[in-house]
Amino acid sequence: MRRLVPTTLLALATLAVSLGLPPMAGEAKDYGQAGHVFPVIEPDLLTMIETRLRRAEASGEMARMDAAFARRVERKVRQPDPVAGITRAERSRNWDYDPSIVLERDIRDQGGRLIAAAGQKINPLDFVRPRQELVFVHGDDPAQMAWALSRYGEAQAKIILVSGSPIEEMTRRQRRFYFDQAGRLTSRFGIRHTPAVVKTAGKVMRVSEVVLKQRGAG
Repeated sequence: MRRLVPTTLLALATLAVSLGLPPMAGEAKDYGQAGHVFPVIEPDLLTMIETRLRRAEASGEMARMDAAFARRVERKVRQPDPVAGITRAERSRNWDYDPSIVLERDIRDQGGRLIAAAGQKINPLDFVRPRQELVFVHGDDPAQMAWALSRYGEAQAKIILVSGSPIEEMTRRQRRFYFDQAGRLTSRFGIRHTPAVVKTAGKVMRVSEVVLKQRGAG
């Protein structure tokens, strides 16, 4: 009979246990070592990270990493990534945006009294009336910037850039500018072209994409 290898014996023993059979007495044998055996080493991950951080700090690498990170953050603040897919308007478009939302859960005050129930539709314009319009422009397009600045004072509108540097524009023009980070606002309103204006119109927000007249035309 061919001698069973340890793996086969282990499988039979496991099967016997699973079937509730009694152990096989007197069958234990030493088959020797079937290969190299290595100890299981599980280093403490946190200790390893801490050690590496201390080494980086001692060598000055940490300070260099901090400085490089600060420079990257500063570049992003000064020159954010342009909003993808937004182009200059070539035809006028107008539509309404309904800001209403449907509540996913009950809203209660500090005393536990119900203010609005889950499933209820709420229009923020019933409670808040924006005083300023939102004007979206390419900050690196001189024509769009000139159009926005000539038409809207700071009290009338927030000028929101989809490209360019809001920091440089604030320094140059001594006025506050905003940036549509990751295109969140333009995506929400469905804006695909600039200049674009969003203003309150009753219970909705009226969105308009505006075509600028070419120089020398009309």
